[in-house]
Amino acid sequence: MSDRFNPDLVKNLAAAIAAKAGVRKADAAILADALVDADIHGTSTHGISRLNIYIRRIQKGLIDPKAKLMIERRRGSAMAVDAGNGLGQVQAVKTLEKLVPKAKRNGVAAATIRNSQHFGALSYYCNRAAKQDMILFATTGCEPAMSPEGACQAFFGTNPIAASFPTGKGWPVKVDLATSIVARGNIIAAQKRGQPIPLGWALTSEGEPTTDAAAALAGTVLTMAGHKGYALALLVEIFSSVLSGAAVGPAIGSMYKNMDCKQDVGHFFFLLDISAFMEVDEFKRRLDKAIDEIKSCRKRPGVNEILVPGERSWQKARQNMAEGISIDEATRKELKTLCEELRIKYTLEEAASPQPATVS
Repeated sequence: MSDRFNPDLVKNLAAAIAAKAGVRKADAAILADALVDADIHGTSTHGISRLNIYIRRIQKGLIDPKAKLMIERRRGSAMAVDAGNGLGQVQAVKTLEKLVPKAKRNGVAAATIRNSQHFGALSYYCNRAAKQDMILFATTGCEPAMSPEGACQAFFGTNPIAASFPTGKGWPVKVDLATSIVARGNIIAAQKRGQPIPLGWALTSEGEPTTDAAAALAGTVLTMAGHKGYALALLVEIFSSVLSGAAVGPAIGSMYKNMDCKQDVGHFFFLLDISAFMEVDEFKRRLDKAIDEIKSCRKRPGVNEILVPGERSWQKARQNMAEGISIDEATRKELKTLCEELRIKYTLEEAASPQPATVS
């Protein structure tokens, strides 16, 4: 069972928990914002439900809550960053902030990030760039979850790839997809709920199809589009893990299973300043026209509207800002336990819907 809560209320509680666990106040605010933003946009698998495991890893010394971002190499607008085993969301935002002025000055900027953690939804960073009339292409490695085509042993993570593009529509075109047939977070969520998963999502460790979420997590998620998804997963692995100097494939620590070692996740950011290529207004006009033409295509039987990537999550965000974000009972229990342990007031209570807000 899930209840809805004011996003700002949840954000404040998450920031308070992180700060009490040793995260700097400003960094705790970044983490909380990234988590709640995922819930607002309907990506609850990367939302507030992840806070508990981050805090537990901090408590075990597996994440440095006060890590400094170190630039190990730089040349022109390119840099190689060491996240210092800090919180992934925090170090990724700080890296993006360093790239923005470089891209504004030179048109493009890029960074590899190593020694990081799981850092939530890639679209969070891509949307931040789009709000500044820039385009961020982003990839990240992940803990082993997906086998190469023809294998039944997990080697790759779900290895997502993402980019967002500003429009004149009030929301960005957002492409954010795992190279697996489904995000592993959906299987984790099914396991938490004690529910089966659809056939075709995963294999057991012996290579047999399964609907059992626990067996799937012990086995392997399947790639999207067979060998094409495998190729994209390898592309992401090279950009995120090989090029960055982070752990590669099975060497990446599991956030949940390996509670005795760090993850050493790698990320890749490539940022473009639109104005280096054409006037921003012209770009938005051209993209808006393309969107209009896409939406005016002849529809299939039973289809009322053609949506473009990013539109559904924008609609979901408007709803969640007006009605509150949904938090399941298991996550609420985790948050309450953290509050009790850290001696923080648990402020989540069933309440009236929050005041409507505008989503940009």
